[in-house]
Formats: sequence, structure tokens, C-alpha cells
Amino acid sequence: MLKPSLQLKLGQQLTMTPQLQQAIRLLQLPALELQAHIRELLETNVMLEPTEEAEGTGTFEAVESAPPGQEQPELPERAQEENTVEVVDEGWGEQSVGAAEAPWNSDDDERQQEFADAAGQSLQDHLLWQLELAKLEPREFGIARAIIDAISDDGYLTEPLDEIANTLRPEIECDAAEVESVLGGVQALDPLGVGARSVGECIELQLRQLDPGTPGFNTAIEIARHHLELVAERELSLLRRELRATEEEIACALALVRSCHPRPGSTVSTGSAEYVVPDVFVRRTDHGWSVEINSATLPKVRLNSSYASLIGRNASHATMRAQLQEARWLLKSLEIRHETLIKVARSIVERQQAFLEHGDEHMRPMILKDIAEAVGMHESTISRVTSGKYMHTPRGVFELRYFFSSQVEGADGSGTSSTAIRAKIKKLVKEEDAETPLSDGRIAELLSGEGIPVARRTVAKYREAMGIAPSNERRRAGLKQM
Repeated sequence: MLKPSLQLKLGQQLTMTPQLQQAIRLLQLPALELQAHIRELLETNVMLEPTEEAEGTGTFEAVESAPPGQEQPELPERAQEENTVEVVDEGWGEQSVGAAEAPWNSDDDERQQEFADAAGQSLQDHLLWQLELAKLEPREFGIARAIIDAISDDGYLTEPLDEIANTLRPEIECDAAEVESVLGGVQALDPLGVGARSVGECIELQLRQLDPGTPGFNTAIEIARHHLELVAERELSLLRRELRATEEEIACALALVRSCHPRPGSTVSTGSAEYVVPDVFVRRTDHGWSVEINSATLPKVRLNSSYASLIGRNASHATMRAQLQEARWLLKSLEIRHETLIKVARSIVERQQAFLEHGDEHMRPMILKDIAEAVGMHESTISRVTSGKYMHTPRGVFELRYFFSSQVEGADGSGTSSTAIRAKIKKLVKEEDAETPLSDGRIAELLSGEGIPVARRTVAKYREAMGIAPSNERRRAGLKQM
């Protein structure tokens, strides 16, 4: 018979404290999202305040001001290490930049609006403008406007004709046949191919604007109607048998098909420009490579010492004390984020100096575990740090994840990065003879000769990922240019 009993057991359990949760959340936020998050906290927490411009501390001072009568704890100074990779301006209050670079200026919104693309015009506006010039009857104009509202930004009609007819009732009583007749007029508008219901119809609408006497015209129309899947799968021999056409006719028809735009609406619709703000700057110096945090992305916030000094032990101050504790946690989390980002960026630069000096072909294989062991952190932490963070280098702006790649074992036991292999394939294709381009098998042989044993299917996978055509298509393109 079972009897209830009490037992004492010892165990360990990892508890996610609010401080740890906040530190993890701030660690994975990109620079722009971090700034937006800090702005929200400044509006809700009276214990936080933006640093004043007049104090001249620059764009990043996430430090805690000590209450009166208590000394301000000094932050650890930057270690002066003799290394080829140095950290520049790691101190929290040592930044010195002009007021125009400060992210918390009152005219932030005005400066951001200067970069907005005010000249952009939507596809619907472009079509309606043409529709008004057509001088249609009110009934046809109403149907055409409903059709334009159902066209996506890529230029395709996304709703069935009968549903468009239903949306017009009871103002306009019409059926799908009448909507289709008006659709023909909409499809005649600019850009060519707009209002199509499929990729084949879109290509056919563009081909119809050509002279019927163009070589390969009829074959191209047939391909657009029934055989686009064979073109996508590169089944050219099967395509010739289906159409009973010569190789020259197929080549001319495919040239016409590929000259069409599969997303005509994208040529008109222009969204607002998206800017990438680098979190880290990497520069070449006389002593090697320097790693510097972008001060413009760092929050300029501090603890409000005036309010903090007024809090007493009265129970009525419980809310204020809670906000004070949250503010201190925030500043500590920002400090952890800053230190972690600079450690990870410095470790990446130490391992990828060959890439920075010579290019993609010298990229070293590197995984999250390598950086985690170097900085003494968990791989999940490294994954959060490298996600959505960008590094500005002399070779361009790269996401931190770009420097991580798998390894292909070489004949001598050394490994080669998959990024370096892609760069080598691209270089071989660029330097090949246009009349006799390199096949995937030949590229694999050349790479094996350099000590990189790569299978032919691997070369084909990398080549397709880079958007490089196969050797037979490159040969035809080279012959046409001659």
C-alpha cells in the first residue's frame, strides 16, 4: 500500500532572472531597434534621461551617475595589449564626436526624413494616371479602377474576375466576362505585362508588342503558354522535341522569352530606401587592424541622479525604487552588450585578417564554436551577437554572420572555407575562354589540383547559388557576343 512521505533532494537549476532576460534581449537587438527601445524606456522611466549635448560626452554615455555623497565607481580602463588587432575607444564615456552624429538630437526625425525617397510612385498611382488620360465611360472606368486595386506590386492580378465583379455591386452590375473585356484595356497600359494572371500570360503580353516577323516569335509565344516549366528545368532537348523546332529556333525563342521582365510592376513601384548602419568599424593602421564601435549607434542615456537622490525608504516610493532598479539593470545590460560585441568583433578580425587583406579567396573556415571558445561564451550568445549586426571594412559592409562558413577538408589536412571556394569558382569562370567555357567537372579538377577536393555536384550547387549559367549557355552567350 502506498504511503505519503517527504523527501529532501538537492539539484541545480538555471533560472532566467529579469536581469538576464533583459541582457539577452538587448544583446540580439540590431542598432536601430535598440535605439527605438531606448526611446520607449526614456518615455516610461523617469529615472532615465538623455545626456545633454552641452556636456560634450559624445554619442555614448550609458553610465550611472552616483548620488550625492557617493563616489562614482570607475570603469576598467582599456587594456593596452600588444596585438595586431586593437580596440579603439572602448571606454564608455570617451567618445568625442560632433553634435551632428548624436543619435538623440531633437532634430533626429528631420534628419531621417532627408533620406526618404519622396519621388517614389506606386504602381497603382501610375496606372490610374494613365487610366484618367484614356477618357473611358464612367462604367468602364469604375471596373478598370477595381481591377487596378487588385493588382499586386509585382504587376499581377491577384483576385479572380468574378470576385472583382462582386466587389462592384450594387453600384455596378457586371459579370466576369465584362470584367475580362475591361482587363484587356488595363493590360495595354504601361508597364508591359501588367495585369497578367500568370507568368506565362505576363511574358506573352510583352512578346505581343514585338513584330510578328521577329525570328523565333511564334516559338516564344508557344513556350510562354505551355512550356515555361521545361525552360526553368533546363530541359532543352525535351523542349525541342515538344515543339519540333531546330536548335537555332529554340535559341532565338529563348532569347526573346528571357528578355521579358517577370515582375513588370517592380519597374514602377519604388519603396523607401533601406540603410544598413554598421555597428563596428574595422580599419587598417600602422600597428595592424583596429576595431572600433560605431559611436552613432550607441544609446546616449544615463541615470537621473536628481530623482535617484530623492528616493527614501517610504513605502510610497516603491514604484520609484522599482524604476530605479530597472534603470540600473538597463545600464548594466548595455555595458554587457557593448563589451560582448567588441570582443566578438575583435576575435572575428583576428581570424579573418587574410580576407581583409586579400579578399574572399582567403576567407578562413570558421563556426560559432570557434568564436565562443575564444571569448569564453556560449555559442547561443555568439549567435545573438552576430545576428543583425554589421561590420564596416575596407572591402565593404558585411553582416557578422558572413564571416562564418563551413569547411571543406583539403588533401593536406587543412580546411578551405566554402566562401573561398565560391570565390575561386567565380574567378575561374571570369577568366575562362568564352569559346570553350569550363564545365563543372573541369572546375572540380582545377580545384582539386589546388588541394581542394570538391565534387562536381558541389561545384554545380555553388555555381547555381551564385547565379552563374552552365557551360553550354555561357558558350552560346559568348558566341553571340563575338
